[in-house]
Amino acid sequence: MNEVQRHNSILSLLEDKQTINVANIIDSFNVSPATARRDIAKLDELGKLRKVRNGAERVESKKRKWSPLNINSTEFYEEKSAIAQAAADLCQSGDSVVINCGSTAFLLGQQLCGSDVQIVTNYFPLASYLINEDHDDVIIIGGQYNKAQNIFLNPAPNSLGGYAGNWMFTSGKGLTDVGLYKADMLTAVAEQQMLEQIDKLVVVVDSSKIGQRTGMLFCESKHIDIVITGKDANAEVVKSIEAQGTKVILV
Repeated sequence: MNEVQRHNSILSLLEDKQTINVANIIDSFNVSPATARRDIAKLDELGKLRKVRNGAERVESKKRKWSPLNINSTEFYEEKSAIAQAAADLCQSGDSVVINCGSTAFLLGQQLCGSDVQIVTNYFPLASYLINEDHDDVIIIGGQYNKAQNIFLNPAPNSLGGYAGNWMFTSGKGLTDVGLYKADMLTAVAEQQMLEQIDKLVVVVDSSKIGQRTGMLFCESKHIDIVITGKDANAEVVKSIEAQGTKVILV
């Protein structure tokens, strides 16, 4: 793992924890105390975190929460755009595509909008965008609207049994050789209902998520057909994922 990868992973740790200490960095990345302190100092200079005694604390971002109106303000925007383009390139005319929630999902929807593909989603911002842009074939998965996640959830067992797709594109908080992890249990359970209804599962995550293990295990790596991520992803983890039989596309 190079310095850039390590810095991104440190910031990912701080997304889930208010503070971390030098020992956390040493244990997580197998570096010396001097390297851990140097990483904290560099990220503090860049304003990415706040240096405190023997560690660091998260800096609350002043950047607006992303939305379809300010999508280019999301973290890792350029990388996520490239990931979305690579994902869109997998789809053929006439395909049925399931797209779940998140910034990369929205970017993928933008790429596919206007093409000859059926888009199945429970993600309200994406569904609204596609309808407003007159995409010809949109299926909105119904249920109770979850304001926090901007999605529709149906808690009934097998409620998604009537839907199917050639592709399912999903993301998460972390991806290891064990599998894909998601932080929100309700969202994860809803998406798991679709796994038996699709031909190919594609995980789209930015490089900072590779090697991270946060939340609940959504699915094992052996059930993931393709991973699309950034070229700065941890090479050792990528190799381990490929050893599970999963194709990895680096952009």
